[in-house]
Amino acid sequence: MTLISARLNGMEQMVEGTADLDHGKVSIDGIEYKVEELAFTSPVRGTIYGTLLNYQGALKELGEQVNHPPYKEAPKAPILYIKPYNTISSHKRPIFLPDGIEELEMGAALGIVFGKEAVNVSEAEALEYVEGYTVVNDVSIPHESVYRPPVKYKCRDGYCPAGPWTVDKDGINPDSLSIQVYIDGKLVQQNHTSNLIRSIPRLIADVTEFMTLYPGDMLLAGIPEGAPKAKNGDSVRINIESIGSLENTIMREYKGGDDR
Repeated sequence: MTLISARLNGMEQMVEGTADLDHGKVSIDGIEYKVEELAFTSPVRGTIYGTLLNYQGALKELGEQVNHPPYKEAPKAPILYIKPYNTISSHKRPIFLPDGIEELEMGAALGIVFGKEAVNVSEAEALEYVEGYTVVNDVSIPHESVYRPPVKYKCRDGYCPAGPWTVDKDGINPDSLSIQVYIDGKLVQQNHTSNLIRSIPRLIADVTEFMTLYPGDMLLAGIPEGAPKAKNGDSVRINIESIGSLENTIMREYKGGDDR
C-alpha cells in the first residue's frame, strides 16, 4: 500500500490515506473506496514552476537551434516558467480546447511538492525538503518557440491538472520512475525519469540556489520529448510508476466558470 494525501471535492483540508495502485482502490479513515467513487480536487495550492529541456531527448530534439541566439549553447542552468493559479486543475476535470485550436500537447511530468522552505539547499540534502510527488499534465497549445515566455500557450485556465493525490516521498526514488501516456487507451508515449539531465536532487539544488521554494510549492521535473497531442473528445491518462494515474478528457471551450 502507498501512503497518500488527497483533497476531496468540497474539502479544503488534505486527508491522509493509502492507495492500492494495482487495483485502483483508496482507503481513507479505514473505509475502502474505488478511485472512481471519489471526486478529487488538486492536491496543490502553492506556486507551480515548470522546467524546460530537462530530458536528454528534449534537448536533442532542438538540434542546432540550441546553438543559435539567444542561448548560443546548451543551457547551463534550469530554464523555468510559472504555471499560475488559474492553471490548477485536477483528476477527471476537463481540459478545454480553445476556439481555432485543433489539438493540445500533453506534458507528462513528475510533480515535486515541497513540505519545507527550501533555499540554497545542497544536492545531498535536497530530498529532505520534499513532502511528496504527484502526477501532472503540463498542458500546452502547440508552439515552436522555446525562446519566449510561453504564457499564451501554457497558462490558460485548467492547463495544469495534477493528482489525484500526492504520494509520500519515503520509499520513492524520483530518478527511477517510468512514465506512460495513453490517449483513448492507446499507449502514445513512454519515458523514464532516469533520462533527466538534472536529477531531482540536482534540480532542486540548482533552483534553490537563486530562489526560495515554500511549503506547498511544486516543481515539475520536465516534459519528455515528443509530447503527444490530443484532440476534442480524447481521454488522456498519464501513469507514473509508484505515484498513480491522472485522467482528463479534452473538451471544446465554453464560456462560464468551473470548479477545480
